[in-house]
Amino acid sequence: MVVFINDFFEITERNGRVFVTTTKSGFPIKDFDAILRSFPRIKLTNFAVLKNVLSKVSVAPVEIGQWLPNLEIEVSRDKMSASLFIHETMDFIRMNQEDLKQQINKVLAENRIVHGLLPIHMESIVPSKAILVAQGTPPIKGNDAKITYLQIPERKPVIREDGKADYYDLNFIFEILEGSWLGEKIPPEQGIEGQNVYGELLPATPGRDIPLKYDHKSAYEVEEDGKIVLRSRISGVLEHSQGLLSVNHHLPINGDVGIETGNLEFEGSISIRGTVQNGFSVIAKGDISIEGPEGVSGADLIKSIDGDIYIRGGIFGLGETRIEAGGSIFVKHVNEANLYAGEDIHIGFYAIGSNLKAHSILVDERKGKIIGGTAIAKSQIVTSISGNRLERRTELIINSVNKQEVYAIIQDKAAHLKVLQEEITTLEEQVNRLKPIVERLNKQQAAAFEQAKQNLTEYKEEAMAIDHEIKVLMNDLRNVGKEEIQVLKQAYPGTYIQIGKKSSILSKMTNGTFLLEFGELNV
Repeated sequence: MVVFINDFFEITERNGRVFVTTTKSGFPIKDFDAILRSFPRIKLTNFAVLKNVLSKVSVAPVEIGQWLPNLEIEVSRDKMSASLFIHETMDFIRMNQEDLKQQINKVLAENRIVHGLLPIHMESIVPSKAILVAQGTPPIKGNDAKITYLQIPERKPVIREDGKADYYDLNFIFEILEGSWLGEKIPPEQGIEGQNVYGELLPATPGRDIPLKYDHKSAYEVEEDGKIVLRSRISGVLEHSQGLLSVNHHLPINGDVGIETGNLEFEGSISIRGTVQNGFSVIAKGDISIEGPEGVSGADLIKSIDGDIYIRGGIFGLGETRIEAGGSIFVKHVNEANLYAGEDIHIGFYAIGSNLKAHSILVDERKGKIIGGTAIAKSQIVTSISGNRLERRTELIINSVNKQEVYAIIQDKAAHLKVLQEEITTLEEQVNRLKPIVERLNKQQAAAFEQAKQNLTEYKEEAMAIDHEIKVLMNDLRNVGKEEIQVLKQAYPGTYIQIGKKSSILSKMTNGTFLLEFGELNV
């Protein structure tokens, strides 16, 4: 088929290929562009060949390009969009709009473009320019699981003054009943499928599931109204320890711990309306609350393995009393006692001649005092006053975290956690495989199934506890270099300040925030 002819050459098309036969040399190459614009279906593929063929008379036709269809569909690699190219002149498009619309519908059908078809505005078409004619619908990822827990009231001591009496108050014991709502999970959603331009379904990514973190011995899951609800197995005290929500058994003592009760040791939490008498001990796995306004005098040991300790009054330790908490300690005042906390020590008014050790030691910043003794923290010590006019030696020490040691501990725990997670995956597969046929298992198989379920629960709880420990250690690392000692009003001479390996004894009255600046103590 002859496409174009003039005095210099002839353009022909054969089987979708375009040829030029030159009858007279000398046609300006720059003028050839106008011919191409008049014939949008010509796609030049080799400019060098065209330039060469126009420069001399040719004996035979020379291929210079392709003969495009008047309508062409191009689908993106991901099949999510389709573009149309109309290889016709503007005049042709304007004069043949209705016919072109029919051709477009036909070519879309031939190319199986059925989804996400878009309207085509013929008046805005540019020859051989892409026109978006179909757009796929991407899948929508499902929402992640949403978890809500029953909030434990914040343990923040409040000091109230009414003229004659000072109270160091704290909402400490949060009691709940068996079957109480502890939290809930809205399961992850499956998401919404998408479609590409061919109408093929695209699976959606389901939302991420998040496990409820709780002690399986004291709480359980139940499905209610499409939610996974967490409820208490027992009546007791709600606690949050090592990243797990739990309900501890509660032992209330209406009077004192003394001759009538003997020493106490309990797996849950203990609340004591009175005090712990001289020489007696109280040990609990959970929280301990001693609510007598007179405090504790001469007690031997008060220890919470995993929880917090609250002593509404003060402590008169007589140099012997030990208070140990896996969590924090809250006390009105401390005289000659030894306090050790895995987290923080909060003191309402003063600590005299006592040994304190915790992550942070916080004495009331308005009028709190640390006089004599030793206060050792990992992160922060805050007090209004340190020492006294008699220049009693008072040691305020920050033992900085050793990065290398903590990194090594984290690596060990992470390796153990990985092993646990592999065990959990194996056990979950085993349990899920047997669930549908559990009623057909013999006694031995059923016992093995129950043992696998128990092991799975224990491994999950251990994994959560280790994960919590790693997060705590990582937080310690993030705080390296931020350690400080704050004496907000008066630091008397005789106050010993130490952060890391740097130390100094104050020789004059001062106050402020003591920390390391450029590796040196700013005293």
